[in-house]
Amino acid sequence: MNLHDDRAHALMNRFRFIPDARLDDLMISYATDGGGVGPHFDSYDVFLLQVHGKRRWRFGAQRDLSLKPGLPLKVLQHFEPAEEWVLEPGDMLYLPPHIAHDGIAEGECMTASIGFRAPSAHELTAQFLYHLAERMGDASDGPKGNARYRDPAQEPVSSPAALPQLLIDRVGAILANVNWNEKDIAAFLGTYLSEPKANVVFDPPERVLNEQKFVERAKKTGVRLDRKTILLYDARSFFVNGEAELLSSKLKKWLPELADTRCLQAKRFVTLTDESSMTALLHEWYCAGWLRTGALP
Repeated sequence: MNLHDDRAHALMNRFRFIPDARLDDLMISYATDGGGVGPHFDSYDVFLLQVHGKRRWRFGAQRDLSLKPGLPLKVLQHFEPAEEWVLEPGDMLYLPPHIAHDGIAEGECMTASIGFRAPSAHELTAQFLYHLAERMGDASDGPKGNARYRDPAQEPVSSPAALPQLLIDRVGAILANVNWNEKDIAAFLGTYLSEPKANVVFDPPERVLNEQKFVERAKKTGVRLDRKTILLYDARSFFVNGEAELLSSKLKKWLPELADTRCLQAKRFVTLTDESSMTALLHEWYCAGWLRTGALP
């Protein structure tokens, strides 16, 4: 919901004491009296905020995590709650990963859940190696880095289907030379964690202003990041919607502020208009629908 409604987006922003790189999304579940999905657990931290009506929550750690067969949801077969609370509007329940919970509506109700990003070690490893392979392919390090496999010392064989030991040894030596450092890890995390989900589509403005008119309007109204835009940064780079760029000294003065506050007020924007590289960048984002003119709702 945070991608589609300013109020939901503002609510999720109240949880930005958690790094943006860890926040996932805000979902709202609706149920009539007695409704619920059944006892289950999540693999990530979640805040459950009651926004309308009442919901009774039973929860607790489980010894038996076996699931009911034949269901599209992962519902626990033997649920043993340790605690029970009724949440009313404004009440909130925090659940760590793998704490099973079952919420039953008492009358019509709506519950907002604010979830964390918690990729598995397998997912992180696979995505990082893919990221590393792409960077190695793009690197202009001469013919050595992109040299093809060769084995001039390979002797004729009598068992052609057998995997040759020379091949295993040589490929092992190639892979042993693959290395990375903290800069590579930061670059991967910035691009990976700022990449929009597959269903996210940005809407450019219907009538695009040229850069001069964009600056004139922003001086009066300020600018704000689109709800769907993810902007992260570290000491060297900034990462926006899956793209990485160096954080130059001129941009370093402004981009971290924009990333942390998600907006630049009109008076603040007036101050940066002397930085042509910054206004050009913001205009580019505006044209792509990543940035809007006007203050936060």
